Amino acid sequence: MNSQPYTIHVTDRVLDDLHERLARTRWPDTVDGAGWNYGANLDYVRELAEYWLTGFDWRAQEARLNSLPNYRAEVGGLGIHFVHVRGNGPHPLPIVLTHGWPSTFLEELEMLPLLSDPAAHGGDAADAFDVVIPSLPGYGFSDRPSEKGMSAKRTATLWSELMQGLGYSRFVAHGGDWGAAVTTQLGLGHSDHVAAVHLTSATIVGPHLGEGSAPLSAAEQALVKHRDWWQATEHGYSHEQRTKPLTLAYGLSDSPVGMLAWIVEKFWKWSDNQGDVEERFTKDELLTNATIYWATQTISSSVRFYKESAEDPVRLGPGERVEVPTGFAIFPGDSSQPPREWAERSYNVQRYTLMPSGGHFGAWEEPELLANELREFFRPLRG
Repeated sequence: MNSQPYTIHVTDRVLDDLHERLARTRWPDTVDGAGWNYGANLDYVRELAEYWLTGFDWRAQEARLNSLPNYRAEVGGLGIHFVHVRGNGPHPLPIVLTHGWPSTFLEELEMLPLLSDPAAHGGDAADAFDVVIPSLPGYGFSDRPSEKGMSAKRTATLWSELMQGLGYSRFVAHGGDWGAAVTTQLGLGHSDHVAAVHLTSATIVGPHLGEGSAPLSAAEQALVKHRDWWQATEHGYSHEQRTKPLTLAYGLSDSPVGMLAWIVEKFWKWSDNQGDVEERFTKDELLTNATIYWATQTISSSVRFYKESAEDPVRLGPGERVEVPTGFAIFPGDSSQPPREWAERSYNVQRYTLMPSGGHFGAWEEPELLANELREFFRPLRG
C-alpha cells in the first residue's frame, strides 16, 4: 500500500459559491413557539448561517487541520483519507478510531494528543497509542464510492487492509455510531488482526433472541420499549437515508442551509446539552464539519452509507457473538442506554462503563473521559 501526505485545500471558487448560496437562502416559515419540536430551530439556523457567511474563517480551520499529518492511500480501489500519528511511548499500541454520521474525522481529533502522547497530558507514556483516524468511504476527503455495496462490513475490510498496509499486523479499534458498526465488524470478521474492540454503542448488532436465548431482563424490556418509541419519533431521518437517499440528496447537495439544518439538528438532539447545542460545540466546530461535507460534496454519499449497510446487515445466529475482548463506554446523553446484559448477548464484554456525562459524540464532547477509558480498557491487552 502506498500512502502519500495529503494537504487539505478548498478552492476559492467553492467558497465563493458557498457564500453566494448562503446569501440567496429562501427561508421557510414556522409557527410561534416551534423551538426544536418541529425540527432544526429556525432562529438558530439563521444565526448559524449568518456566521457561516460573515464570520466563519475556513482558511484558519484548514490550516489547523493541515497542521496534523494527513495522508491518502488507495485501499480496495478507493482513495482513503486518514490522520496518522505515532505514539510517544516505549511500545505504542496501534488503534484505528472511526467516526460516524453526521460527523467527520473531526469527531476523533480531540482524543488524538491524549492517546498518542499521554505523558504530556497527565498520563503514563506506557499507555501510548499509534493513532489512525480515517474518513469513512464517501465522507470528507475520502473518495465517494460509485459502486453499490460500500457498507460497514466492507469498510471494516478496508480498515484491516489499511492498518496492515501501515505495518500493523495486530491492532485494536474504537468507534461510535457507524464507527461502532465498522469496529464491530472488525472484531467479528477480522479477529486474526484485531486484538480487541471498544464501542460507545451496544445496540449496533441485534442479538439472537429466538429459540435458546435467555429471557429479556426488566432492563432489556425497557430498552426494547424505548427503542420502539425512538423509532416512532426520531427515526425518520434514518428511514429516509436507508431507503431513498438519492431523493433526499438533491436538496442537501444544492442548499448549504438545507444541509446545515439536517446536520445540526442531530448535534442538538444527540449531544448532552441543556437545550443549547453550543454547550457542547462551538459555531466554528459545527461549521468546520459542515464545510467539509459541502466542499467535498459528500453529503449524498454519506447518507447512502445507510442504504448500503442496511442491505448488508450483521445477523447473529444462536450462540454467535463478537468473541474478541470488547469494552463499552455508555454516555448518558446518547439516544439509548442499553444494560450490560444486552451487550453480553452479542459481545465478549470485558468492561462496561456508564459515563458521567457526554452524549452520542462522546469522543468530541468528553475526549478526556473517553481517552482515559480507552487507556484503561486496552492496558491489560498490550503485548
